[in-house]
Amino acid sequence: MDVSVVIPTYNERDNIHPLVERIHQALAPLGISYEIWFVDDSSDDTVAVLRDLEARDPAVHVFHRDHERGLASAVVRGFEKAQGRYLVVMDADLQHPPELLPAIYERLESGIDVVIPSRFVEGGSDGGLGPLRKLISWTARVIGQLALHRLRKISDCTSGFFGLRREVIEGVELNPIGWKILIEVLVKGRYRSVHEIAYEFVARDFGESKMSLKEQWNYFRHLVRLVSQSPPDRRFFLFCLIGLSGVVVNEAVLSLLWYGFHLRDTVASVAASFVAMLNNYFWNDRVTWKSESSGRGWGWKLPVFVGISVVGIAITTLVMRGCEGFGVPVPAGQAIGILVSTAWSYWMNSRVTWRNIEREARGDAIVVTRESVRDSLMRAKTGA
Repeated sequence: MDVSVVIPTYNERDNIHPLVERIHQALAPLGISYEIWFVDDSSDDTVAVLRDLEARDPAVHVFHRDHERGLASAVVRGFEKAQGRYLVVMDADLQHPPELLPAIYERLESGIDVVIPSRFVEGGSDGGLGPLRKLISWTARVIGQLALHRLRKISDCTSGFFGLRREVIEGVELNPIGWKILIEVLVKGRYRSVHEIAYEFVARDFGESKMSLKEQWNYFRHLVRLVSQSPPDRRFFLFCLIGLSGVVVNEAVLSLLWYGFHLRDTVASVAASFVAMLNNYFWNDRVTWKSESSGRGWGWKLPVFVGISVVGIAITTLVMRGCEGFGVPVPAGQAIGILVSTAWSYWMNSRVTWRNIEREARGDAIVVTRESVRDSLMRAKTGA
């Protein structure tokens, strides 16, 4: 089997027949073998429409679930059922044009691992969404890209329309929450290349949108889970938590030296800061950038870490002073300075102090290419 098209459905009875007809019109001329898998959670008579179509069309297969719900988990079930070398996921609401299937197949056949029709490549459009949905979609996309490094180069990382080679998910445990299966594939999958094709997301003609506050909450839960399961994405959050622990250590040591041993405030402050830096270095070496070499390299890594920390303190002060010049209250300016210095310290430590570990993490760099509508037309004319 060449291609398996996996389509999760929930109360989409009016869209089934036109969707299948357009899929046949797109794939049949290619002369390839293909199948269409509907994974259905419907509570109306959509399953009856699907069963009737399955009985008459050998390319159509239906798996109805009575005790499971969720778009992403439906796609995973579809992956388990599908037999194709290439897997394509799309929605049943006709907002994903089946006419792009030949282009997706061609790109996968050329050796690309993941192909994503994108609303945000030159010539693409998300015009099928209203203003509120556009805002929600943009917010979800940006939060995902900030939280997960593998999403940052992908313009449409929350898309529900994509194709991939079967090897990308073979042996990978997919356990998504909610509706964004693509981010699960992009974070956990085994791939080296992603190609984005421009397309226009159109308004649905029949049925109702499945978007809800519950699905938005599930999306955030999904992101948290993926961050917790991805060492490169956990590091910044661990770095920040360890930094907070350093503040507690600093205050505790300062109080002990000042009140308990009656040292001068300057001496107590410097000593407390140094102990806090040791605390931060130890936990970052053993937890944030944990490796087989953890616990070694204090002779050069610790001085580098301290130097970066001292510069971070200077950055905090300079930013606070600069903000003060614009009328920003000192506490607010200090908070902004801490945010800037934290980002700078993390960036420097990841590239200097623990550069070997970060280099290993970046060894599986993903190549992302993009294709506008104009490029697609030129490619079609030249037969490339």
